Amino acid sequence: MSTVSPVELVETTQKPQMDLLRFATAGSVDDGKSTLIGRLLYDSKSIFADQLEAVEATSEAKGHDYVDLSLLTDGLRSEREQGITIDVAYRYFATPTRKFIIADTPGHIQYTRNMVTGASTADLGLVLVDARNGLTEQSRRHAVILSLLRVPHLVLAINKMDLVDWDEKIYEDIKAEFTQFATKLNIPDLEIIPISALKGDNVVNRSENTPWYEGPTLMHHLEHVHVASDRDLVDVRFPVQYVVRPHSDEYHDYRGYAGQVAGGVLKKGDEVVVLPSGMTSTIESIDLFDSEVDQAFPPMSVTVRLTDDVDVSRGDMIARVNNAPKPSQDIDAMVCWMTNEPLRPRQKLAIKHTTRSGRALVKDIQYRLDINTLHRDQETKELGLNEIGRVQLRTTVPLLCDPYSKNRTTGSFILIDEATGVTVGAGMINTGS
Repeated sequence: MSTVSPVELVETTQKPQMDLLRFATAGSVDDGKSTLIGRLLYDSKSIFADQLEAVEATSEAKGHDYVDLSLLTDGLRSEREQGITIDVAYRYFATPTRKFIIADTPGHIQYTRNMVTGASTADLGLVLVDARNGLTEQSRRHAVILSLLRVPHLVLAINKMDLVDWDEKIYEDIKAEFTQFATKLNIPDLEIIPISALKGDNVVNRSENTPWYEGPTLMHHLEHVHVASDRDLVDVRFPVQYVVRPHSDEYHDYRGYAGQVAGGVLKKGDEVVVLPSGMTSTIESIDLFDSEVDQAFPPMSVTVRLTDDVDVSRGDMIARVNNAPKPSQDIDAMVCWMTNEPLRPRQKLAIKHTTRSGRALVKDIQYRLDINTLHRDQETKELGLNEIGRVQLRTTVPLLCDPYSKNRTTGSFILIDEATGVTVGAGMINTGS
């Protein structure tokens, strides 16, 4: 009997649907992120005529002799007035090959937390640099964050090449500097492309101004980068979000467990264990809204029914019997701190991990990471706004977690200020014990 790998199984199942790529833009202020996204939307014919007319009118009112495509993504009034991005702007577009969700993240250092939010679910990170300025502190910071967030694919777009007369040496110098910097990071796939977002060179169409560049255009790379095998399709992880009990005549005895598959491939007939109780059962069916499927994989949202009447509630996790995460209350993680009040030892916070909530005590801050030099400052015992460090936590409830390097969903959590309800930190788990 022939065997089919989980990747082949998922790819075969996905063929009737168009592939989806989530990518996040990053880089310093005024490097052209919003303009680039506007160019992608414009050249892929993904904007309506009235939107284009409004942008053209605003551009003319500002005295521009060109259409300011950045206005397509800068939606806040303060953003348009300042010509910057503050919030994370999500945009959707599609080509005949693939669907895209873009997270246009801000470049200012004080909005780094917004950049973390936008990049946390990305399959690809797109870092822009201004060819005139080369690598800056913020472009390095964003590359480090993308690496820590385990974004598997990274594109360095060297923008505004038209302002340096398409100088190949400038491109090669920036490429060499960033490639050297990237050797210190965890970046498995890197592509470096010279572009002009304003004029469209090498964005969708290949530019005649770069005969020395033999790589793909940005759009071609986005359409063809392989992401199906980036997800963990071996270790079954199904955090239960909601217990479905319709209490209707038609579904009188229906009891299902709804959630989003975080890892592995769930199949009808599989023997599973419910954590943290440790009770075992078998998958009776996997239901969508109006149909039943034989298997489910990330990031499908499904309802799972079990053959046995097992006590399952929100925050529990369904996994394979011989491949389950070990519940742990001692968490070792890299934390990005997102508020002005520093993070200090003995601090108490609320924690949310997948669908499970509890409280956490900060046991220790082992070091602060200098994002420019990657030096570990072990003398600092607190983390300030936008700083990243290694933190040890003790939680009131056991977390059903994996290392972040293994699973970005079960390996991440957020920290919440109990008094205000505001998210103040994002964590990436180093170990599950």
